Amino acid sequence: MNLPPGTEGIRFRKPTNTTETPVAAKKPRHTGLLQDQIRRTARAPWSPGLSTAFRMLVLIRVAAATWSNIQDCDEVFNFWEPMHYLDQGHGFQTWETSPAYALRSWAYILLHIFPAKFPIWIASFGKRHTFFGLRMIFAFITSFCEARLFRTVTDHVNDRVGRYMLFMLMFNAGMWNASTAFLPSTFAMYAVTAAASFSFVPPASSRVQRTFAATLLFATGAIVGWPFSLLLAVPFVIEELIVYGGDIVPASSLPKWVENRWKYLFGSGAVAASLFIPVTLIDTYAYGRFTITPWNIIRYNIFSSSSGRSPNLYGTEPWYYYIFNLILNFNILAPLALGSLPALFVTKRFDSRRLGTVRGPVDQTSSPYTLLAIRLAPFYLWVITLTFQAHKEERFLYPVYPLVCFNAAVTLYLVRGWMETAYIKATNSPYRAANTNIFRLTTLFVVALASLLSISRIVALFKYYHAPLDVAFHFQYQELPRLLNTTGLLPVPDPTIKKHASKYDEEAPVDLSLVRQFGLRVCWGAEWYRFPGSYLVPSGVEPLLVESGFDGMLPRPFPAVIPVTDPSPISKSSFDPVKVPLKPSSGLFGELSHTLGRTTRLVPSGFNDLNRAEEGQAADPTECDYFVHLRLPHSPERQETVPRVGLWEDVACFPFLDAQRSNTLSRIFWAPGSIWQKGNTFGEYCLLRERERAHIRERELKWSKTA
Repeated sequence: MNLPPGTEGIRFRKPTNTTETPVAAKKPRHTGLLQDQIRRTARAPWSPGLSTAFRMLVLIRVAAATWSNIQDCDEVFNFWEPMHYLDQGHGFQTWETSPAYALRSWAYILLHIFPAKFPIWIASFGKRHTFFGLRMIFAFITSFCEARLFRTVTDHVNDRVGRYMLFMLMFNAGMWNASTAFLPSTFAMYAVTAAASFSFVPPASSRVQRTFAATLLFATGAIVGWPFSLLLAVPFVIEELIVYGGDIVPASSLPKWVENRWKYLFGSGAVAASLFIPVTLIDTYAYGRFTITPWNIIRYNIFSSSSGRSPNLYGTEPWYYYIFNLILNFNILAPLALGSLPALFVTKRFDSRRLGTVRGPVDQTSSPYTLLAIRLAPFYLWVITLTFQAHKEERFLYPVYPLVCFNAAVTLYLVRGWMETAYIKATNSPYRAANTNIFRLTTLFVVALASLLSISRIVALFKYYHAPLDVAFHFQYQELPRLLNTTGLLPVPDPTIKKHASKYDEEAPVDLSLVRQFGLRVCWGAEWYRFPGSYLVPSGVEPLLVESGFDGMLPRPFPAVIPVTDPSPISKSSFDPVKVPLKPSSGLFGELSHTLGRTTRLVPSGFNDLNRAEEGQAADPTECDYFVHLRLPHSPERQETVPRVGLWEDVACFPFLDAQRSNTLSRIFWAPGSIWQKGNTFGEYCLLRERERAHIRERELKWSKTA
């Protein structure tokens, strides 16, 4: 129909059978404990979701699982070696896993053996892959815990604080070292991080699941992992019992509110405490007597100093040790984290609007200032408590490493707020403050600088101290295939089969099962504390610790595996050093049925809790076929001598930093270029071979090609 110009018409829409989806309500932005004061109506800054954050973190953590060093011999001898014993039937034992002292939980070790063994068993890989496979599992666990904490901080503190924290976690030397370590303190870090992802949500009567989840996770970290980590739950407990949080509580409702809060917390605590039951049952079965391992750890570390038996026997450090350690691993983030509570006080005094709004009458609800202070407190509580202990080690700080990043991120955000306030006062123009890039570039610079310094530190650790793992790799993938080739045991490819040109086929793994015929022994002397663990020593090769002048107590081999069918009784005082089984255990359960609750109950002789050397603790160096040796030509006073028996030749050597002869700055950080490296002095970390034994072995004609 044609209508004259200017005539209004009506158009009817065709009926449809579909219903329109209502537009979701926009999520309110300014609901956290910290709130932006400029550009409040603008779109929220970019912040990844849980899945994206997890994927960002896991890329870094998997890289750490692959390339990070082993930082502590305690990780090897008290955790990797006992697990190797349950898995393969042999390994080194320390006094802490002796039933006479029972300081290490077999329940904690047992928790890891099935996740480590299952994928390796399915894919039929070797035991070396168990080592890296378990590290990969650690990488995924810590990534999820960190990602969940990041989302909680973003939703309930501030989206900018969450974003700062995410990148601080990703590019961080401390987290690089701690995240994939096989240590109770790392397990406690996972549990504390996951617990914080619940406890950082303000408490409320409607959030009972928050109370239960946080309580259970704190308890898991303490009971299964490290009992001292329960100290980090103290601020959460105080908040749960006496802080209103998200509740508005009139005076008339206060008694009922207190009753409910206490009931929820102690009910959750009772359920969480039930974790003691399986842990105690497993440890009691393993040690052959009633054992509460967490109590043994507390008693030894706190109540045994009067008898001269205490951790102080293993070294003491000055009060500022942890301050320096935080600066070493977190660089500029360390002072930011340490300054978070003072920064919060300054913000309360001069920029109080940034701390959000009180939801009700002052006497009936909690202020954001109080809630944020409680969330910053665990880091301070932990560092102050550890500082008063004479025996200090880097791994003791692991449980609060993610909280270091949280506290630093809060400080950075508060400092940005001071800059905004000062800018507005100087220009008298909130509009100009909202459009300047000064604040964004400042925070970007701080996060980027911290990341670059951490990356430099990570590269330095790899380039300067990775040699012990390089030696283990070279021995398995270069030296042993060479030996098989020299003795004619290396399989010859079938010439009738067409050979692919891919690099993978050229470097396909060599079957090392025939190596066990040689009865090889690799020895560590003064470098015993850098022994990478039996998982990185090929099956059929025996690792030995020989005399090196060390005046403390050395680990010893675990008792020999006794078959289940052996009818002879187990004597609790017997101890016979075991030779490595010729054939590796490849089953899903390993040697678990032969070890746990059987040989783990034996009380070995030659152990004490005074760190005193015992006779016969070192192996005979005449048995060594290979020797791991650190050569320091620029420090002859610290030069280790090779065994006096035999003639030794180099197999492979890798650079190893002589820290005492190197410049402080250049040994802490790595930078490209020869100028920077001029400040460093290197030694050589070498794998040596005993020449005469090697010649005899390689000339023999008796070796069989049948595994």
